[in-house]
Amino acid sequence: MSAADAPAGPHGERPQTLLVLGARGDLTKRLLLPGLGSLVAASGLTGLHLVGSDRGEGSDEEWRALVARAFSEGDASGAAVDAVVRDTRYVAADAAGADDLRGLLASCGGRLTLYFALPPAVTVEACRTLARIGVPEGTRLVLEKPFGTDAASATALNELLHSFVPEDHVHRVDHFLGMPTVLNILGVRFANRVIEPLLTSEHVEAVDIVFDETLGLEGRAGFYDTTGALRDMVQSHLLQVLALVAMPAPSALEPVDVRDAKAHVLRATHVWDDRPERFSRRARYTADTVGGRSLPSYTDEPGTDPARETETLAEVMFAVDTWQWAGVPFRVRSGKAIGAPRQEVTFWFKAPRHVPGGLTGAVPNNRLRLGIGPHRLQLDLNVNGAGDPSTISPVTLDTSFAPGELLEYGEVLRGVLEDEKPLSVRDDMSVESWRIVEPVLDAWHDGRVPLDAYPAGSAGPGSWEDLAPRTNPWTPGRRTGAPSPS
Repeated sequence: MSAADAPAGPHGERPQTLLVLGARGDLTKRLLLPGLGSLVAASGLTGLHLVGSDRGEGSDEEWRALVARAFSEGDASGAAVDAVVRDTRYVAADAAGADDLRGLLASCGGRLTLYFALPPAVTVEACRTLARIGVPEGTRLVLEKPFGTDAASATALNELLHSFVPEDHVHRVDHFLGMPTVLNILGVRFANRVIEPLLTSEHVEAVDIVFDETLGLEGRAGFYDTTGALRDMVQSHLLQVLALVAMPAPSALEPVDVRDAKAHVLRATHVWDDRPERFSRRARYTADTVGGRSLPSYTDEPGTDPARETETLAEVMFAVDTWQWAGVPFRVRSGKAIGAPRQEVTFWFKAPRHVPGGLTGAVPNNRLRLGIGPHRLQLDLNVNGAGDPSTISPVTLDTSFAPGELLEYGEVLRGVLEDEKPLSVRDDMSVESWRIVEPVLDAWHDGRVPLDAYPAGSAGPGSWEDLAPRTNPWTPGRRTGAPSPS
């Protein structure tokens, strides 16, 4: 009996095949398989047949051992997990070869999901081959970012995909959106009457979306040196977070509602004052110590080319020209080898309209912070201090987000296998994200924005602290107004 003819499982699942192209790659072993294991263990998923394929020869036994090891590393166990490991198989094939792909597709039963765990250029070649030979009806495609290298190539990729599958069969996945804290943005924003009405330009002065980490290249020079922080983090992950932070409330958390709301925000987003040479910055780290370990200068890392001027720290200030957010600067920043990592979304509220005479002490602006790592929610308030009741004292209300049931890739795969798309990137959004950052890339390419340096383990270039007046959102600390475009 083929998978297509098999009866539905006890939970009503129909038979389906998950075919992973690039099965021996780091993405599959380190992230995709542990995520799949967490999903199968948590859901008791049945009717799923896993097939791994790559260019190198290998046996089913070797592949099963790899799958079992990845599942166990994610603490996945149970009868459903054992069934996936027992039935999985490996097929050596060239992902861009027509004959190999025909054979692969013919050997898969049930509804087919093709997961491209491949370098972007190889994914495009594989899709060109699939467009020529065709795919079984109902086939779903799963692609990893980046989706193109600019707006034109993203548009061309979309046209290629649409030539052999409809858009609603395409999952452009961003595992960053599977992080529990990122998803908690929606709960905090829309399930709290004391917060939701305040998140507008009437009350919010500025928004920070920051993902600074202590990690350096960690052996990823081959990928990172041709990508950099702006393309790797800002254009993809962090603009998607911005869309969640700024989107209007959807009527329901259904794929069409959420993706329409996110697309609405991205269409309204552009570099502040349309001046990337003024409102973007870039830098890369030099040799120093981070968390007790020595890092070489970025340009001394094996596999890097100093002439590329690849940045490891990028900051851009964006405007979101919607009724809700017009006039509020959104600072988006990501950096590597940062000594004090900060991974959070921060809403900086405006100063109180009036502080009555007689109240003494500093009155810092309120902040709402949603931590992406660690997973925390913090609200900075001002209360009467101990002793003299007329003295204001800042306090922080602090709580932690509960961890999600699934690993990040488990959440991504759940959406793929259940054909839900609120976390995936729609075709128009993949183009808009490139449209937003292209003026910055052009300004950097033309040398209109200098490439600064910062010691590994620092907070970034020291000169950046004095880039603009205290009222400018680049400056940490109290914020008292929107930036001047000068």
